[in-house]
Amino acid sequence: MRVRRPVEGEVHVHYSQIYVESDPDSFGPDLRESFAGQSGGLCGAATPGALWLSTGLHTGSVGFTVEVHDQAPPLDPAWEDVVEASYRPVSAGSALVQWAGEASWDLDLEETDYRVRYCAQGMDEAHRQDTRLDDEPQRDCYLLQFWPAPPAPDRVLKQTSATAAYWHDYARRQPPPPTPAERAEAERQARLAQEQAEEERRLAHERWQWGGRSPSRALREVSGNVRGLLVFDPALVHAIDAATPGTQRTTALLAARRACEAAGLTDLDWIAAGLTALAEGRPLPPPLDDPAQAWRALEADPRVPDRTVAQAVPPKRPPFQPPAHNDAHTPVPKPAMLPQITGPAAALVKPPDRAAPPTPDPSPRMSQPHMALPALLGAAEADPLQAALNAVYAAVTAYGEDYQTLLQEIRSACHEQ
Repeated sequence: MRVRRPVEGEVHVHYSQIYVESDPDSFGPDLRESFAGQSGGLCGAATPGALWLSTGLHTGSVGFTVEVHDQAPPLDPAWEDVVEASYRPVSAGSALVQWAGEASWDLDLEETDYRVRYCAQGMDEAHRQDTRLDDEPQRDCYLLQFWPAPPAPDRVLKQTSATAAYWHDYARRQPPPPTPAERAEAERQARLAQEQAEEERRLAHERWQWGGRSPSRALREVSGNVRGLLVFDPALVHAIDAATPGTQRTTALLAARRACEAAGLTDLDWIAAGLTALAEGRPLPPPLDDPAQAWRALEADPRVPDRTVAQAVPPKRPPFQPPAHNDAHTPVPKPAMLPQITGPAAALVKPPDRAAPPTPDPSPRMSQPHMALPALLGAAEADPLQAALNAVYAAVTAYGEDYQTLLQEIRSACHEQ
């Protein structure tokens, strides 16, 4: 008969307990669940993948040996209290684990059915001592044996101590454990509840992002700067979405016109021609029909005013509050960042002079004509919803810190249509 001893010597116990664990996602077995439906109270095996092992000593070191056999070993009559139970690891990583995970010893058990024999000696004397200091003699010792065997009910093979009798009585008063079918159903219900909580949290966060209401399918699918405008005025985003295509086109034209007026571009013939084409429902004329050519024209035209504007800063809003009954661990998306200036306009952003003393308004100054041109180009998008959202967002950046004046007019225009 072959035997190996992965643990031999002394181990530390606390609260008269030590465990065998194999579930990496478990926080350790529960006392009542471990002994549910058992006749023996020293080796709780009712929790799948775990063993609860009781000791006489409350706190301190006890003698402890673990043996793994290839067949049932003979029982040494010297042991005072002996119980047996069935055990099957739920993973390849089985270990003897101290209370609170303070230390552990790998047992290297296979994922198969085992019979477990737990033998104890000196439980009453150790229980009376309660705590063993380092310089005091050992009072109790234990032997935990494993060997392959089919599942069978637990048994009390020998009872001598009053401590063991107390724990046997405790185990016999526990209700039977759930059946595999009941356990599977409980896990399914818990999984469904978690999934529902996660979905509720996701929807709540989405409503928070979209100003208190869920977006339409069109808003979910539209391209462009819907997210950029959303942080400034979510109610306006929904109003534009609810408007007719004609109103959306009118809104896009109004935003483009106001942006160009604010930037001093309406006196340029090619800008004026673009605004006229938008008003008449025609494609943008050259050079506006090619964005790259449009940006080059803006750079080359000496009539473009040298105007700057402070960056538009959206209003603050209350932080996201997840549903009160949330039990899920769904990560919350990070709050939307302030809109970033991209494309050729990015080169025209004028950061504050770092050598100068700080001022009450550290916002960077941006070239207003370069902020306004995207409003004109965006208003020509084929999708009227995207055209309106792009044009209004670009006009907000062109207005900068005075963007509320623009949005008030845009809101009025949407409601009047």
